[in-house]
Amino acid sequence: MMGLVMFFLALVLLMLGFEVAFVFGGVALIFAFLSPELGLEVFHFLPFRIYGIMNNFTLMAVPLFIFMGLVLEKSKMAEDLLVSMSKLFGSLRGGMAISVVLVGAILAASTGIVSASVVMMSVIALPLMLRYGYSKSLSAGTIAASGTLGQIIPPSIILIILGDVMSVSVGDLFKGAVLPGFELVGLYITYILVYAFFKKEVAPAILGERESLFSSLHAILPPLMLIFIVLGSIFAGIASPTESAAFGVVGAVLLSVYKRTFSADIVSYASLQTVKLSGMIFMILIGATAFSLVFNELGGSDLILEFFSEDIADPWIFIAFAMLVIFILGFFIDFIEISFIVVPIMVPILDELGIDPIWFAILVAMNLQASFITPPFGLSLFFLKGASKGLVSTLEIYKGIIPFIILQIIALSLVMLFPNLVFAFL
Repeated sequence: MMGLVMFFLALVLLMLGFEVAFVFGGVALIFAFLSPELGLEVFHFLPFRIYGIMNNFTLMAVPLFIFMGLVLEKSKMAEDLLVSMSKLFGSLRGGMAISVVLVGAILAASTGIVSASVVMMSVIALPLMLRYGYSKSLSAGTIAASGTLGQIIPPSIILIILGDVMSVSVGDLFKGAVLPGFELVGLYITYILVYAFFKKEVAPAILGERESLFSSLHAILPPLMLIFIVLGSIFAGIASPTESAAFGVVGAVLLSVYKRTFSADIVSYASLQTVKLSGMIFMILIGATAFSLVFNELGGSDLILEFFSEDIADPWIFIAFAMLVIFILGFFIDFIEISFIVVPIMVPILDELGIDPIWFAILVAMNLQASFITPPFGLSLFFLKGASKGLVSTLEIYKGIIPFIILQIIALSLVMLFPNLVFAFL
C-alpha cells in the first residue's frame, strides 16, 4: 500500500501548488529512504534512464515545435491572420467568433502553443469583439476554448509526450488526432451559429468591414503552406515528427523573412523561451522518472493492474474510470503532471484489457485539453484574464467557458463511441 500512499501524497502536494519536478523527485526520495526493502540504492538505475531521455529522438521534437511556434508568434503572422479572418467572416452573425475558432485551429496546427494563442487572441480579438457588441461571456469563452485546440490538433506537444510515455508512434497519434480535432472545431462553430441565431444580440453581424478574398488569402496561405509541409511530410511517411519539426523551424524563419519581421530579437526571444519551456518539461520528466522507478518497485503499478485486470476486467469500466479521474484532476493540476504521473500507471492495463493505445492516447489528449479551460485553475482562463486588461471579469469568463466544456465532453464521448474517428487515417 506504500505505493498508493506515495501516489496520493504527490497529488496532494501538486494541488497545494508545489513545483512539479521537485514534488516527483522529492516524494520518490522520501519513500525510497523510508522503505527498508528499497533504500536509496534504487536510484542506481536512474542515470541510465536519464541518459535514455537525453538520447530520445522523438522528444527532440518538443523544443523544435516550441521554437517554431514562438517565431510565428513574434513575426506577427498570427496577428495578420486573425484580423483578415475577422473581416472575412464579420458580415455573418457570429462570424467574428467563428473566425476566432478557425484562427485557433490554424494556430494549433502551425504552432501548438496554447499560451501564445490565447494571449494573442485576447489582445487582438477580444477588444474587437466587444467593440462590435459581442457578448462578453461568449467572446471570452470562444477565445479561451479556441486557444486550447493546440492540445489535440497536431503537431501537439501533448501528443509527443503521450507518444513517448505510452511507447506508441507519434506520427500515428498525429494522424489519429486529425478527425477528432476537426470534430471539435465543427462543434464550436455549430454552437456559435445556433446561439447567435436564437440570441441575435450576443453576436451581431458587422457591416462594412468585409475584406476581399485575395487579401485574406495573402494572410491565410503562408501558415497553411507550412502546416501542409510539416504535417504532410509526417502523414506521407517522408519524415519523422522530429525531422518535420526541424523543417518547420526553417519554414517559420523563412516566413518571418518573407514578412520582413525577422530580426535578432526574434531569434533571441524564441531561443530563450524555448530553453525555459523545454527545460521545465524535461525537469518534470526526470522527476517523474524517479517517481515511477520507486512507485513500481513498491508494487503500486502491480496493485492497480491487478485491480482492473482481475477484479473488474471490463475495458469500458476502466476507460470510463480513467476519463473521469483525468477530467477531475484537470481541475486542479497541469496536463504535463497528469501525463507523467497518471498515464504511465494506466499503460500496463491497456495491454491486459486489449485496449488500443493510440485510441486511448487520443482520448487522454482530448480530456487533457479540457484541463486548460476548467475552473478554477485552467491555464487558458489565467492567460485570458491577464491579457484582457480588465475588459472581462472572472465570472464572465467562467460563464462563457461552460458551454465549451460541455462541447468538449460531447466530442470526447463521440470519439469513445466511434473509434473509427481515430483510425480513419491510420
